[in-house]
Amino acid sequence: MSQESTAPGEVVETAEVPEPGAVTIVVPTFNESANVRQLLRQITEAVPARLPCEVVFVDDSTDDTPDVIEKAARDCPFPVTVLHRQEPVGGLGGAVVEGMKAATSDWIVVMDGDCQHPPALVPDLVATGERANAGLVVASRYIKGGSRAGLAGSYRVAVSRGATWLTKALFPRRLHGISDPMSGFFAIRRSAVTAEILQPLGYKILLELAVRSRPRTVSEVPFVFQDRFAGESKSTAQEGFRFLRHLAGLRAASPVARMVGFGLIGLTGFVPNLLGLWALTGAGLHYVPAEILANQLGVAWNFVLIEHLLFRERRRHRRWWDRAGRFALLANADLVLRIPLIALFVHQLDLGVLSATALALVTTFVLRFAATEALVYLPRRTGEKPGSESRTARRAA
Repeated sequence: MSQESTAPGEVVETAEVPEPGAVTIVVPTFNESANVRQLLRQITEAVPARLPCEVVFVDDSTDDTPDVIEKAARDCPFPVTVLHRQEPVGGLGGAVVEGMKAATSDWIVVMDGDCQHPPALVPDLVATGERANAGLVVASRYIKGGSRAGLAGSYRVAVSRGATWLTKALFPRRLHGISDPMSGFFAIRRSAVTAEILQPLGYKILLELAVRSRPRTVSEVPFVFQDRFAGESKSTAQEGFRFLRHLAGLRAASPVARMVGFGLIGLTGFVPNLLGLWALTGAGLHYVPAEILANQLGVAWNFVLIEHLLFRERRRHRRWWDRAGRFALLANADLVLRIPLIALFVHQLDLGVLSATALALVTTFVLRFAATEALVYLPRRTGEKPGSESRTARRAA
């Protein structure tokens, strides 16, 4: 293998970049040095005889995984490429997206590097896609012939089933016909996905693909989830939290969903507001300055939640202090605007005080949501942003 140094944001293709194959197998890896030899051995035994292939490892490891892949690839009858990312943007899902961009084949198969996804199924995934003229073929544990036997312990089984139920409940139309949206093993036509529109967070890339750019025709193939060959699972509480953030971001992709989420978050802001008011007045502070200070606690609470749950994809458009200042200004302007609006509704529309207050609350809420979108979280511009790319080095067999 050869390696060339690259400037930040560049991917340099060496002269040994593999010729296009019938399928590109994309394997995201994070400290899987104990598994990659076995994985390449299984691919060698199962895939090339039935289907020409190339393998692209996208590596975020802090151990010697890239070097182990380099040595193991010498015995492989197919091209092997390693893309080592210095900045693992988007986690394992981001690694898969980068692998898709590097793929040269009509079909891309995504699988884990821990040997829990059987490579012998790769030709069947592609053949099923060709027969059904499908754009996406999912290897499912939850259809006849499939099994989740490799999931270690009842806790992981319960978490997997709960996550599957939750995602299907949140996206019933987009996930229709996909029994296992948590699967990390699937085949997709390169022409059926636009990698640039994907914004993964964590390791559930199939969910990201299905929701943002689902192909019209989807097929499934049963598979038995194998035991991990070596090492430990990368599924942690932190990854679980990232998964929930990812779900919230996907669900808030439409303006209506964002507005509903914005309102619900606003309601939760009453809790820190009232707790702050109780603490400040209990400490002897006059209720007027206490109201003003307590309101800032609610504003800060709301800002943190909408940053991570509603507008995660737009945060890079402005610096955090700029976003926080604009958001606080709009939130406090809401209070100033509400009183004259109530007076206007009472005197000009002859509404009662309660009706006028309710109408003013709805009006200022809609205005604040629209202003927050327009003035704090402007839509991303097309093209790359400074600092948004990962530094990547390519090694090719």
